Amino acid sequence: MKAMIFSAGKGERMRPLTLHTPKPLLVAGGKPLIAWHLEKLAAAGVREVVVNTSWLGEQFAPALGDGARWGLHLHLIDEGPVPLETGGGILNALPLLGDAPFLVVNGDVWTDLDFGTLPDVPAGDAHLVLVDNPAQHPCGDFILHADGRVDDDGDAARLTYAGIGVYRPAILDRWRAVIGATAGAAAQPPQFGLAPLLRHAMAEGRVSGQHHRGRWTDVGTPERLAQLDAQLQSRHG
Repeated sequence: MKAMIFSAGKGERMRPLTLHTPKPLLVAGGKPLIAWHLEKLAAAGVREVVVNTSWLGEQFAPALGDGARWGLHLHLIDEGPVPLETGGGILNALPLLGDAPFLVVNGDVWTDLDFGTLPDVPAGDAHLVLVDNPAQHPCGDFILHADGRVDDDGDAARLTYAGIGVYRPAILDRWRAVIGATAGAAAQPPQFGLAPLLRHAMAEGRVSGQHHRGRWTDVGTPERLAQLDAQLQSRHG
């Protein structure tokens, strides 16, 4: 399986830290956030990883090299000055990701999840990792049913999408019809989010998921980065 790490965001909530460093290259526990993902992807058997970049993207190649230190081959994709968002980023990366299902992970989260627990092939178009709702997102995102289906319709308790999932390229097959005539869809390359495509697939019963009950952090603010760094230093120091 190949993987993609979303790394193109501007990290505006992380300022001033991200004025000079892209968020995935911020350090926690003695290594960049993205390095934790690369280690776990390699341990799960992934060998090729696409990293999309935009804001301060020129810093990734010097920091990561070609991926050989992790036993990986990295493909860095520069999306230009305006990030293509999650859906547009995947669409732009599909020539490198290929025709088989691929793993996607947000570059600004940290987790102890074993990526090897994810299915190589999702039952439908996507398989999502969901976590307990953090304090900053108490209402959650999606409903995980007992049979493993994930949807967005109903009054049941919701969990938070962890920013980690396995996707079939087919989830993008009808992206223009789902996204509609937005300004981003008309751009070249197109700019659009993945969430509408996920909700469309959920409505057709084509999204499954799993509940990760271990550690997970959305490293979205300088305070949460400092907390994570202190926790990791105490565990590994």
